[in-house]
Amino acid sequence: MPREYYEGTWQKERAYSPAVVTTGGRIAWLAGDGGIVEADESLTGQSVALEQMRLATDFDTQVHNTFKRISATLAKVGGKLEDIVTMTVFIKDGRDGQRFVEIRKEYFPQRAPGSALITVTGFAVPEMLVEVQAIAVIGD
Repeated sequence: MPREYYEGTWQKERAYSPAVVTTGGRIAWLAGDGGIVEADESLTGQSVALEQMRLATDFDTQVHNTFKRISATLAKVGGKLEDIVTMTVFIKDGRDGQRFVEIRKEYFPQRAPGSALITVTGFAVPEMLVEVQAIAVIGD
């Protein structure tokens, strides 16, 4: 599926593109996902109550788990991380913003999606430190 990445002057260093243009493909609108350690019903068919889900206690592991979960969700619909064209990132502590960018570069080393990074006061699960919502354009 054709896509054009527009690179700004400083956005590449922050691991995002100011614009991504696609033609064709299917659009997948991904719900927000976080650094949950335990598998949940959406990925394994096993029901786990929200209050029973465990999260990693550190920011880095939560970010890595978030990208693993998003990757698994995309695989279920025939996509992969590289299909993400934009993401909205919510973090609990603004001081973690730069670290998030560094980790995101590991998952998007060549072409990064568009992105917003927003600091919030809390999440539905109080132990969450990060949540990512994304839109992907898959195949053609």
